[in-house]
Amino acid sequence: MYLKIHPQNPQGRHIKRAVEILQNDGIIIYPTDTVYGIGCSIFSKRAIEKIYQIKNQDSSKPFSFICSDLSHIAEFAVVSNTAYRVMKHLIPGPYTFILPASRLKQLPKSLISKRKTVGIRVPDNIISQMIINELGHPILSASATDATGNVLYDPEIIKKEYEKKVDLILDSGIQVSDLSTIIDFTEEPPVVVREGAGDVSKILVVA
Repeated sequence: MYLKIHPQNPQGRHIKRAVEILQNDGIIIYPTDTVYGIGCSIFSKRAIEKIYQIKNQDSSKPFSFICSDLSHIAEFAVVSNTAYRVMKHLIPGPYTFILPASRLKQLPKSLISKRKTVGIRVPDNIISQMIINELGHPILSASATDATGNVLYDPEIIKKEYEKKVDLILDSGIQVSDLSTIIDFTEEPPVVVREGAGDVSKILVVA
């Protein structure tokens, strides 16, 4: 299924359709504040396994997932004082935070690294935020790429690549952006693992 969705005023029926699919072990492609993401409910082991197959990714490399806000993050990860101080200035935004995982028994092993960490985002995008709020829990986040790993920015190209592989594609227009900036909060001080769309200078000032 392929639906065009308004980037600022998303149609409620499209959000509800996406949530229905996620509740039934489905997979969607949705916009974030950086690039399009491939996602499913973080509690659907079946859908997560399928995304690993679609992405041709080694199961030892965990995917990140998207939360709605800082308090939501704290339900799934341990947030230190330093992490809290930095993150409250960066959320929502194009950052992925590596944090010690909590709720280890509830989360699928495929979302937790060997170091017992998780990668979490809070994108500044109303569509992804509405989906999470309606669903009631986080969704997995993997960038939509072609077979060689190049990021796809045009929904029409994403449609050709993924229409037969996923259950729903939400098209909010072409999105050209860097990937998210990754910050590791398991180190003191925090370490920037990857510089991307997020402004690194903000991290250094706050930290």
